[in-house]
Amino acid sequence: MSNFPHWPVRPTGDVFLVKGRIGWRNLRHSDFCADGPHLITGMHIDSTGRVDWNSCFRIPRRKFDESPEIQVKVGDLVITKDGTIGKVARIDWLPGDTSLNAHLFLVRPIQPETCSARFAFHVFTSAVFRNFIETQKSGSTLAGLGEAKFVQFQFPLPTIKEQVLVSDVLDTLDTAIRETEALIDKLKAVKLGLLHDLLTRGIDPSGQLRPTQSEAPQLYKETPLGWIPREWEVAQLVSLLADVDPAMRSGPFGSALLKEELVEIGLPLLGIDNVHTERFIAEFKRCVTPEKFRQLSRYAVRPSDLMITIMGTVGRCCLVPDDLGLALSSKHTWTISLDQDRYSPFLAMLQVNYSPWVAQHFARDQQGGTMMAIRSDTLRSLLLPVPSLEEQHAIEVRLREVGNRIDAETAALEKMKLEKSALMDDLLTGRVRVTPLLKSVQQATVQMGT
Repeated sequence: MSNFPHWPVRPTGDVFLVKGRIGWRNLRHSDFCADGPHLITGMHIDSTGRVDWNSCFRIPRRKFDESPEIQVKVGDLVITKDGTIGKVARIDWLPGDTSLNAHLFLVRPIQPETCSARFAFHVFTSAVFRNFIETQKSGSTLAGLGEAKFVQFQFPLPTIKEQVLVSDVLDTLDTAIRETEALIDKLKAVKLGLLHDLLTRGIDPSGQLRPTQSEAPQLYKETPLGWIPREWEVAQLVSLLADVDPAMRSGPFGSALLKEELVEIGLPLLGIDNVHTERFIAEFKRCVTPEKFRQLSRYAVRPSDLMITIMGTVGRCCLVPDDLGLALSSKHTWTISLDQDRYSPFLAMLQVNYSPWVAQHFARDQQGGTMMAIRSDTLRSLLLPVPSLEEQHAIEVRLREVGNRIDAETAALEKMKLEKSALMDDLLTGRVRVTPLLKSVQQATVQMGT
């Protein structure tokens, strides 16, 4: 790699001390203890480059002392060298003495005044380093990155002053990303709690959640689903189906439809790859001709149909989007048309995905501890709480508000990740100088509320 316009290029081995544990030195699982120095493994490094110290193993003092070359210090980097190669942790602090297992490198700046670990962390999480790993992998069963190869990785090295500025920009974006991820997790937890409250207590005529059953027992009745408001019903799913024949459909693949009848361009045959939790993914890998569609039109999906996976990851549920057009349901999903004058497809979808009573009901189809499929009889007999349609709509509005907030934050998160990815390539090579960017990035993240 030639020098960049502003910065010289240096191999990792010239800038960092790289060490790994040589074998386990007879360290066995039975040696792990409740107290003692920490031992980091690849599973303890999260996607943000932090170590989950609470889950780290603990080893006897004698095992820590016999490997001084990999005793971790503040300012080090830790990088996985096999298995999931290239996970990077930045050691900004330590809870106590810490060592590594045999699957990680310890990476330490030889001269911190020349290259900072903070800057190197971003180098080793960049696309350039990922590409280097892919070209250097070895091993037929467990891919690995040897030390001799790792130290040959070259990267542009600016002055320490510019390293600090680049790190400040990328750290600011990382902080914004972490905070947005934490907010999304919090909103998802709020949504699940709200879903439980709304489907067990509902919304009273004043627009408020009803008091709990313990606070106002006269407002509730006991049912197979637990305590629900007195004016609600409990109904089997079969009684809530639309007047469509058949109202609950599983597609024809393997019977009326043969593999050789699939075409590359035509009308979509939907499967489990289209159905995700609350999300329909419009990527179509299998199609049929219009003539074959007409023959099998009884398996056609309709807007707002529920689609439930019955193979693979069983029980994922989403709604068919209004703008999908003509498409068939395959044998890998159940497709359900609800009578929307009786029940909200949106509320039914959320319950299939999240409600404990639905999970317990589906467990009837478990065989040998593994859920192989969901039978039609199990779906038809599924019990759901049935508020009035007006109250269902009020409940749906509340849940959609939280869902829309989650979607907005998720979109903002993806935008930040794309911005960071684009900036990393420019900033870590010197193609874009950092000083004018730092202030604008900090202002942008503040304006986004992170």
